[in-house]
Amino acid sequence: MCVTCGCGDGETTIEGDAHPHAHTHDHPHTHSHAYVQVDAHTHGGLLHSHAHKPAARMVQVEQDILAKNNQYALANRQHFAGHGIFALNLVSSPGSGKTTLLCATIEALKARNNRVPLAVIEGDQQTSNDADRIRATGAPAIQINTGKGCHLDAQMVSAAFARLPLHNHQHDHQHDHHADAHASGENGGILFIENVGNLVCPALWDLGEAAKVVILSVTEGEDKPLKYPDMFAAARLMILNKTDLLPYLKFDVAQCIEYARRINPAIEVLQLSATSGQGMEAWLDWIDAGQGKRNPSPQAAPLDRLHNRIAELESELAALKAQAAGG
Repeated sequence: MCVTCGCGDGETTIEGDAHPHAHTHDHPHTHSHAYVQVDAHTHGGLLHSHAHKPAARMVQVEQDILAKNNQYALANRQHFAGHGIFALNLVSSPGSGKTTLLCATIEALKARNNRVPLAVIEGDQQTSNDADRIRATGAPAIQINTGKGCHLDAQMVSAAFARLPLHNHQHDHQHDHHADAHASGENGGILFIENVGNLVCPALWDLGEAAKVVILSVTEGEDKPLKYPDMFAAARLMILNKTDLLPYLKFDVAQCIEYARRINPAIEVLQLSATSGQGMEAWLDWIDAGQGKRNPSPQAAPLDRLHNRIAELESELAALKAQAAGG
């Protein structure tokens, strides 16, 4: 599991940095790679050799790492809510069409309401290709390269967001408006976070987003929700993308939706084609509805308060367990 192997340690870079960022996995480990057939102890065909710890210690390390991430995620969520920012974490397999969908979404949102500030955080192991495509639409974007890392984490998102114009825009509003107007979230904005293409590890890492949106291309198998249940259980919305290709494929849409709802009965589903534009209006309506529901007021967001409190309690529990283990 990426929580304990440390496969991305020290290799994360954010555009504008002169040096790599140290990853948040701060546990000691040894790590070597050899190409082999995939088995129960490989990640994508790379055999991971580790200095193995007792099971209880491995659990403790995992809890500590996730608790640290949850603290950053809580701070992100509170910051986004306080500034009226609707943050979405877009997750999928590689090649599902996330970036194409994002470009089409940005263009459509600008046509619908050009006054809403937009920004994108792009996550890939290497290159700035996707961020360059986003910037070509006129939207600001910043690229995070994770190196061997297989997911974004909340600390990376915090550091990247601080460099986006959307962050500065919100702080300018804070100085220019009365605190009550600011607290109402009226300035607002939308932050899209395109995670590294991976249906496994990003399910585990809270970035402080309002919702995870899992994108499944109809060129993939309809049984993906059963193969990767954690991701579909964590997502609020599943987008079936590339529906313009359905006439040429043997993809059972109804079966796919049934599988997804078997894993997550509450998951919402949209069908669209970012290329043809079919179904895009429903996706824009979904975003607008999410923006309308965002409100940092505690009286208006009991679920957000509960989510934040759970994150706090998890962090406190991890700290107490660490003290007990040390004693």
